[in-house]
Amino acid sequence: MSTTTTTQTMPAWRQRRYGEADAVTLDSVPVPTPGRGQVLVRLRATGLNNGDVRVMRGEPLLVRLAFGVGRPRQPVRGMDAAATVVAVGDGVTGIAVGDEVVGELPGGGLGRFALAPAERLVRRPDDVAPVLAASLPVAAGTAWQALEKARIASTGEAPPRVLVIGASGGVGTFAVQLAAQRGAEVWALCGDRNRALVESLGAARTFDYRRVQPGSPELGDGFDAVLDIAGTAPLRALRRLVRDGGRVVLVSGEGGRVLGPIGRLLRAALLSIGSKRPLVPLAATPKPHVLAQLLALTAAGGLHPVIARTAPFADAGDALAEVADGHVTGKIVVLAG
Repeated sequence: MSTTTTTQTMPAWRQRRYGEADAVTLDSVPVPTPGRGQVLVRLRATGLNNGDVRVMRGEPLLVRLAFGVGRPRQPVRGMDAAATVVAVGDGVTGIAVGDEVVGELPGGGLGRFALAPAERLVRRPDDVAPVLAASLPVAAGTAWQALEKARIASTGEAPPRVLVIGASGGVGTFAVQLAAQRGAEVWALCGDRNRALVESLGAARTFDYRRVQPGSPELGDGFDAVLDIAGTAPLRALRRLVRDGGRVVLVSGEGGRVLGPIGRLLRAALLSIGSKRPLVPLAATPKPHVLAQLLALTAAGGLHPVIARTAPFADAGDALAEVADGHVTGKIVVLAG
């Protein structure tokens, strides 16, 4: 194993139980050692996501089967990372100590150091700042995969019409930009205070979600695709928004404390049997080749991450609480400790 660090302990925001942000406390923990196929990185910036909050709370309870029944198996939150490689485990090729990288971690991003599967990492372009890079993996990757699922692509024909529900959050701000880049006419639902921002990102029309919802006459129908990021609208109302051959992509969904969105997804599957307007669930996964394209777009000025604010490492607990509140515009990024 090649390494440039001799430090044995590090600060990290750790939780010993499921709960709200007050369950996550600043602690001193051992620096992990990379195993086969892993690298050790020193964090430069960590983007926060709703997924961090779901694991922090252990909700829906079903997720605990994967993340730990009594408490989180990985006690340090944080998935999106821009970092410097400081140690390389056995079997790693193509990545060396000193490389500046970006990727989606399996947790651990709110520490000074973290382990990362080497296969998930891509090099960070010099002209993409760590803060911007750390906002991309989960949120922008999810938006990209949602548009692929919706079959929205630039064809040179009549522009497709896309509705983004939940357009001012992390995924939504990227979805609006990426859909517009593909030549789509983008309509968007967001909070009234964020309408000007969402329009600046490429939306042709915006609506206050408190006043206009799926089924409201202002939206009409005939969309080629609907990206449901908010996850609260009735499924039948969503399906009525699209034309025959169009798709509703369910990016997220609300539900009970035990099963979460599973019931909603099962109803969507039943409603889609034989339908010309299917309701399609999205289970986004890390895709390094997509992240590389997102970084290239950002470097070229074609993608503009919306950063609500950066938080110093000492305030990471407060930043998690803010994300958990559910009203962040764009992304919050925690700076390295």
